[in-house]
Amino acid sequence: MAQVKICGLRDPAHVATAVKGGARYIGFVFFPRSPRAVTPDTARTLGADLPPGVARVGLFVNPDDALLDTTLARVPLDLIQLHGQETPDRVDAVKRLTGLPVMKAVGVSGPDDLPALTEYGLAADMLLVDAKPPADAVLPGGNGLSFDWRLLVGRRWLRPWMLAGGLTPDNVAEAIRLTGAPVVDVSSGVETAPGIKDDGLIRDFIAAASAPPSDQ
Repeated sequence: MAQVKICGLRDPAHVATAVKGGARYIGFVFFPRSPRAVTPDTARTLGADLPPGVARVGLFVNPDDALLDTTLARVPLDLIQLHGQETPDRVDAVKRLTGLPVMKAVGVSGPDDLPALTEYGLAADMLLVDAKPPADAVLPGGNGLSFDWRLLVGRRWLRPWMLAGGLTPDNVAEAIRLTGAPVVDVSSGVETAPGIKDDGLIRDFIAAASAPPSDQ
């Protein structure tokens, strides 16, 4: 059983479905090139009535201080997600600037990428273990790609972590079984088209992630 983050939400109905289903993290994308991007005012409206225990996560890609300041002036966030090429020093600076916990996404495609999780664990409050995007990818995440989850078997890091990358209602239970991920993060896996979430897929994903582990 794992907690769930639904990322890239833009519609109040989908936020309501995620919350009703038991999602513990609701993600808003502040990266203009993403089909899931929202404005701070939209995010503020979407996150206005979340119940206690549901965290508002803001996804940023290589943000400067001005973007963080203007966004946080409009929308209260509980967690900053950095999904670009931010260094550990930048992660630490964002923590000090915003006064919020910071989760750093680290792309993984093979064993050589794993040491970065230890390095970023010294700076970030939480880690997001994601599939490394292709070199020509427009988006740093949300590409529907996965990686070999067996790379994570038996590994532990300094900080709490989430698993992302190509997760769907059909494979999330297996991903949790293999990796022991305490939290799973999904965006494209609950969409019918880029940026278009589906209520049924959201419900199915949360149910699959929250189900007791199989005996098999």
